[in-house]
Amino acid sequence: MKKGKLLIFSAPSGSGKTTLVNYLREEIPSIAFSVSATTREPRGTEQNGVEYYFMSLDEFKKRVENNEFLEWEEVYPGRCYGTLKAVVEKMREEGHHVAFDVDVVGGTNVKKFYGDDALSVFIQAPSIEVLRERLVGRQTDSMEEIEKRLAKADWEMNFAQGKFDITIINNDLETAKRDILEAVQNFIEK
Repeated sequence: MKKGKLLIFSAPSGSGKTTLVNYLREEIPSIAFSVSATTREPRGTEQNGVEYYFMSLDEFKKRVENNEFLEWEEVYPGRCYGTLKAVVEKMREEGHHVAFDVDVVGGTNVKKFYGDDALSVFIQAPSIEVLRERLVGRQTDSMEEIEKRLAKADWEMNFAQGKFDITIINNDLETAKRDILEAVQNFIEK
């Protein structure tokens, strides 16, 4: 069986990444989603191994020391997230193409690790103003949180320049869906 390829998706909050990745997973059933590890506690009905691999900070640090992560980050003091190499390799061995939903730094790290076996895709809104409208329209965050997200989005868009294989500008959802499907299919088939 041929090993699966890696599909890395990074985007500022509000760019439509989750919508586009879910669309791809419906269109290409061989795409499996990479489940991250975290040191945060499960919320609601979250299950270990489904939404995240939940672990203590000590266990997480031990795995970092053992070089078990493709990428990892301490987002807040004591709150870490990362991608376990063994989990990704198991999915690839089973013939799945593995999709990653990671920040721009994590995305560039996964791309460096896998090189030509990975396609890195940066998804962005057409402008910061459109991003602001989308985040406000969601009605899920305070204005303070929206401003933090916009500042991070500005940094991410500048950081991403030239570091991703392709950029999809999500101005029109149907066009973005068509563009991302075509790019991913071409990559998987080559």
